[in-house]
Amino acid sequence: MNPQTPPILRIESVAKSFGPVTAVDGVSLDIRENEFFALLGPSGCGKTTLLRMLAGFETPNAGRILLDGRDISPLPPEKRPLNLMFQSYALFPHMTVRQNLSYGLEMEKLDKTEIRRRVDETLATTDLTQFADRKPEQLSGGQKQRVALARALVKRPKVLLLDEPLGALDKKLREKMQLELKRMQNEAGITFIVVTHDQEEALVMADRMAILKDGRLLQCGSPEEIYEAPADRFVANFIGVMNFIEGTVTGEGHFVAEGLRLALPDARPGPATLAARPETIAVGQPGQRLAGTIADIAYHGLDRVLHVKTAASPVPLQVRVLANGAAAHRIGDTLGLTIDPAKCRLFAGVAA
Repeated sequence: MNPQTPPILRIESVAKSFGPVTAVDGVSLDIRENEFFALLGPSGCGKTTLLRMLAGFETPNAGRILLDGRDISPLPPEKRPLNLMFQSYALFPHMTVRQNLSYGLEMEKLDKTEIRRRVDETLATTDLTQFADRKPEQLSGGQKQRVALARALVKRPKVLLLDEPLGALDKKLREKMQLELKRMQNEAGITFIVVTHDQEEALVMADRMAILKDGRLLQCGSPEEIYEAPADRFVANFIGVMNFIEGTVTGEGHFVAEGLRLALPDARPGPATLAARPETIAVGQPGQRLAGTIADIAYHGLDRVLHVKTAASPVPLQVRVLANGAAAHRIGDTLGLTIDPAKCRLFAGVAA
């Protein structure tokens, strides 16, 4: 995917209200061809409403939705070259997998030879050929998910919209299907827009993602950009795990909190919050940057997360260390934490 590629879908200042409640508040986004794009945010942030406006099931109160430069905002769902795959899958229970895929093409009155060719091709792409003659009741949850996806792909939409597509699956199957979805999107060469509240899911699958809150767009970028350089405290806290230390930037360019002093020469003086990921805090010896006591230890297989009480924060800081080869840490141990300011984010102000 070329970052210079013109957008296939352009969302211009789109807004939607339901009575006094503003669900989407002037969102603008460009989504490129053959891009896996994620809309991410907490419940009620407006991501599903935005997806439904793209599909044509909701009408914007303001703004435009352009597909290949054409305003599709006034078009009904059936006139839009976009397909929406629902979380419920909505398969026809009395039809086989092949019949479920063929039905939409038959409604378009395509030639039978063309229908069979496209269905066979899509069954192969989604690894469903061996299940073509089964009915939904004979399929597992993951297989039903793939059938629903195949039924959307077989119509060859310019853009495929997915609303929490993996929400009905257990954790292990979700992780497998995240990679499967990405593979199928690449092979199909179709733009995917997925709505999810699962941060890890978006980080794994998306080329780019947009973070929404209260109907507003907070940040749009690659998973790496958003994880490593969150635009504000909400995004920093929503994506992954983040430690926050509230303090003050002095006129000499130092961030100061209880027991901590870091040089930040370009920072603006005043109240500020330092944000550091657990993996960016190094464990040293007492007397280094910040002293603390281990309050709890969480084992995660490849690594352990130490919950360390310090004077700098009212809640323990989370510090990630490798489990194999790591020093034997115990609850109650005193240790020193080294915080590299170059690996942190600094936000003006402190929590209200």
